[in-house]
Amino acid sequence: MSLLDTITRTMLVKPHPAGYPFIGGALAFTILFLIIWEPLGVFFLILSLFVIYFFRDPIRAVPQNDNLILSPADGRVIAITQDVSLPDELGDSLENSDMKFTKISIFLSVFDVHVNRIPVSGEVVDTFYYEGKFLNAELDKASEENERAHALIKTKSDHYIGLSQIAGFVARRIITDLDNSKTVIAGNRYGLIRFGSRADIYLPPKIAPLVCIGQRAIGGETVLADLKSKEKQRDSLAI
Repeated sequence: MSLLDTITRTMLVKPHPAGYPFIGGALAFTILFLIIWEPLGVFFLILSLFVIYFFRDPIRAVPQNDNLILSPADGRVIAITQDVSLPDELGDSLENSDMKFTKISIFLSVFDVHVNRIPVSGEVVDTFYYEGKFLNAELDKASEENERAHALIKTKSDHYIGLSQIAGFVARRIITDLDNSKTVIAGNRYGLIRFGSRADIYLPPKIAPLVCIGQRAIGGETVLADLKSKEKQRDSLAI
């Protein structure tokens, strides 16, 4: 693949519609300040290019297998926590409120793609949105105090998958289009978090993660777990 093809496929992609107002505003300021004071206009031109890059919405090759749980976001796996409950806002939706999950937390920097994707096909059985604080998304308490949106998906095989979008220090808005009783398909887009954030996904009991802490995940492509796999949780080795 040539350098031009690489740039075209990774950077020059269509932005998510949620980014249009920001892109339009940045370009308007660019034109204005290029007329008034060129150095400031150049600054806004660079800013405009970054905003376009931030809201990029690349096409993904989604694995087709109902047993796979895919990453809901691009970013770095920062934590894998065993035996945790669903967020309190979703716990009442379970038939067994004592059910324990494995939580995988993925941190999205401002340089990651921020379009979120459905991790598994099924039906949305519950959703919740909370307008909270904007702490550093890497902190544990961010999942309890920050602006966040939760969803609970039930698969065709009756597994429950929890999903959370958590705003970060820079992020100021969560966008989600999930509603109760909505049928969803793995890999499809369902929302976006602006300017730095975190995504948590809750794996069903006895389902081991197939990723490691520190590993980078690609939304809609990276397999986080397999509902039919008997493999134990993986470890990593820094080399």
